[in-house]
Amino acid sequence: MSKAQTARLVEVFSAIQGEGANIGTRQIFIRFALCDLRCLYCDSAHTWHAPAQCQIERTPGLRDFDSYENPISVEVLSGLVERQNRPGLHDSISLTGGEPLLHAPFLEVFLPEIRRRTQLPIYLETGGHRPDKLEPVLPYLDLVGMDVKLPSTSGETWWEEHEQFLKLCHRAGVSVFVKTIVCDRTPAQELERVAHLVSRVNPETPIYLQPVTPLNGVLRATNEALRKDSFRDAVVPDPEQVLAWQTMMKRTIRQVRVVPQTHKMIGQL
Repeated sequence: MSKAQTARLVEVFSAIQGEGANIGTRQIFIRFALCDLRCLYCDSAHTWHAPAQCQIERTPGLRDFDSYENPISVEVLSGLVERQNRPGLHDSISLTGGEPLLHAPFLEVFLPEIRRRTQLPIYLETGGHRPDKLEPVLPYLDLVGMDVKLPSTSGETWWEEHEQFLKLCHRAGVSVFVKTIVCDRTPAQELERVAHLVSRVNPETPIYLQPVTPLNGVLRATNEALRKDSFRDAVVPDPEQVLAWQTMMKRTIRQVRVVPQTHKMIGQL
């Protein structure tokens, strides 16, 4: 079977979306394995490498997982997602990871098939750094949530790729919003650069500021972050900081919203 017909997954499950424009809605999450980024506050570092088996929920929301060998085929995954799609339950399908666009050839085949079977909108959660992989799958997407990776919180720098990514979404007429993680050490200059980057493409694009969100009161940095002293003690920004950032960014972008990771707060992990 060709690589275009298979993908390496971590899990498929039904849950409440905790971030961005779809916050609070019920989604079928397809979590792809593999990522070519190493963000310091990644809460899904287990996706950086592909497991031998992926976990597929049998009953939506019950966490009754069955194991399937990786890689998984378009036909098998389509059937399993269709099984999850109980009438009236889900608002959309979330492609998350990892970085889903590392599986772009698979998505070109899978997405039209799963839209046909479920009639659900498709939402892509992405690092926004692979515009070369985006264009072929744009016709099958209804919404894109694009991270802007700030050097201060992610340790990554992809300004040019982010701008090109947004341009592709805008030209294709696909709805897109920007999400960026902030901590107490985020420089205002980085957020000002985000606002101007987004404004150059389309000033109506919403930006979501996402303060690093504790899990059970503790911020979980990756092992790599712990080796970088400059990030070791980063904490949640105080309210005055966040208000000042939002005030500054709204001089350039009309919609700047502050939303933490609510799924951590309600135990939807």
